[in-house]
Amino acid sequence: MKILFLIISIVMLFSCRHAGKESAGGNMPVSQYFNYGDSGVQSAGIKMIPVTTPVGTFNVWTKRFGNNPRIKILLLHGGPAMTHEYMECFESFFPKEGFEFYEYDQLGSYYSDQPKDSSLWTIERFVEEVEQVRKAIGADSTNFYVLGNSWGGILGMEYALKYQDNMKALIVANMVASAPEYGKYANEVLAKQMKPEVLAEIKAIETKGDFSNPRYMELLLPNFYKEHLCRLEEWPDGFNRTMKHVNGEIYTMMQGPSEFGVAGRLVKWDIKDRLKEIRIPTLMIGAKHDTMDPKAMEEQSKLIQRGRYLYCPNGSHLAMWDDQEVFMTGVIRFIKDVDTDLIK
Repeated sequence: MKILFLIISIVMLFSCRHAGKESAGGNMPVSQYFNYGDSGVQSAGIKMIPVTTPVGTFNVWTKRFGNNPRIKILLLHGGPAMTHEYMECFESFFPKEGFEFYEYDQLGSYYSDQPKDSSLWTIERFVEEVEQVRKAIGADSTNFYVLGNSWGGILGMEYALKYQDNMKALIVANMVASAPEYGKYANEVLAKQMKPEVLAEIKAIETKGDFSNPRYMELLLPNFYKEHLCRLEEWPDGFNRTMKHVNGEIYTMMQGPSEFGVAGRLVKWDIKDRLKEIRIPTLMIGAKHDTMDPKAMEEQSKLIQRGRYLYCPNGSHLAMWDDQEVFMTGVIRFIKDVDTDLIK
């Protein structure tokens, strides 16, 4: 009887552990992972979410992967007004971990509605859009993770400052908390790494405001983008599609036309002094060859109450691609640590 009781106890213990693992997404059956509760025609997780703005209601494109009530991750792309396409690399990593995540084109981007009212393109309006998307995907403070890259990092930090009570954690990939500091680093550090004659020609074009000159991109591509944006010899297809689909009107309006600092509506943006207000677990990601100062990213992780820093020694602004193993391993570990309350 004692032996039988021992066997039953072991079986029950194993079953409980196995069930717990499944509830976190670890060993969830594929049929359950991709069960979105859709009725009628299946849409591969794609859904147009209506968002209300001061000038009307518009639709934004989202695509859901997975089914995990404990971990829902919203990906915020860069730009402004680029697309989710360059973030498709997460499809190779997050499903294996059982994470539920969402690719998402912000309003004005290629797969979403593209209204022409320029009053829409403000940080405050984008923050309210993210909040509406959060509600639409059924995320809350127990499971909502925001992962933003570049401009998406700005949006993620601003969203957290207003709505962190609705979040579980924040991940900021390759974005400093100050536009003036970004411009200073670009001009005083990155620009000086270029050949003097190349920099002089780039600056001459910028001084004339001749940004549509094909020569401008001819100079930037090998001397700046290949060094600091994405260092892969062959750029990923998703990134090429993003570059093809960028909404240049919105990008220029908010970011400005130059890669050596911000000149648009974001020119004075600076929330560095407010980072101390962020209470939720936050991962800051910097990279050696990034357009953003990796030391500034590390400093930001210390300013936040529950911050962590991830350094990508071979990465650039798109470290998710050109230092992928370090980037993805660190992000996944952070999410799992938050899920199991290992970040105090």
